[in-house]
Amino acid sequence: MASACYKIWVHGKVQGVGFRYSTQAQASQLGVLGYARNLDDGSVEVLAWGEPDNVDALIAWLKAGGPRSARVDKVLMEPHQPAEPPRRFATG
Repeated sequence: MASACYKIWVHGKVQGVGFRYSTQAQASQLGVLGYARNLDDGSVEVLAWGEPDNVDALIAWLKAGGPRSARVDKVLMEPHQPAEPPRRFATG
């Protein structure tokens, strides 16, 4: 299986609006593994690992604004190579 992995940082009104849990639900629908966690600067870091088309779909969803309760101002991302693939999609 070919896989893609990215670390993504989502900036805007993305904490306290259910962003991590909505991202987890979207990732689960797409079969993407990884995590979404709040950072001290008010952004959310997402690790997305899975089939390239599914990872791209999650990234597109994040760039489109995520859940309706959020406001995404900026999305930064970089390719990532985890030491070992994640086993689930976690929030933390």
